[in-house]
Amino acid sequence: MNLQDTMYNWLSIKVVADYRKDDQAAQDTCSFFMDILTEDHNVADLSVEVTEEYYVVYYVKDGKSDSKKFPSELIEALLSSIENEPKYNQ
Repeated sequence: MNLQDTMYNWLSIKVVADYRKDDQAAQDTCSFFMDILTEDHNVADLSVEVTEEYYVVYYVKDGKSDSKKFPSELIEALLSSIENEPKYNQ
């Protein structure tokens, strides 16, 4: 999985995990993608800035600072889907 896709997946599930602190599956999945970012892609010092339109992820890869922007509606889609599914909210 390339860096862009891994970061997108990590950020999407991070939003879910931050919102649903008692959701162990979300916490585990977030850790899984974090491991891929750090171990497979050599990413460190991740931080996220949330604006009205974007989530901006700042990070260091191989000693160089960089960032990636993701549209808010795409990142929040997973949380919205989970929250709208009755079987996940019992």
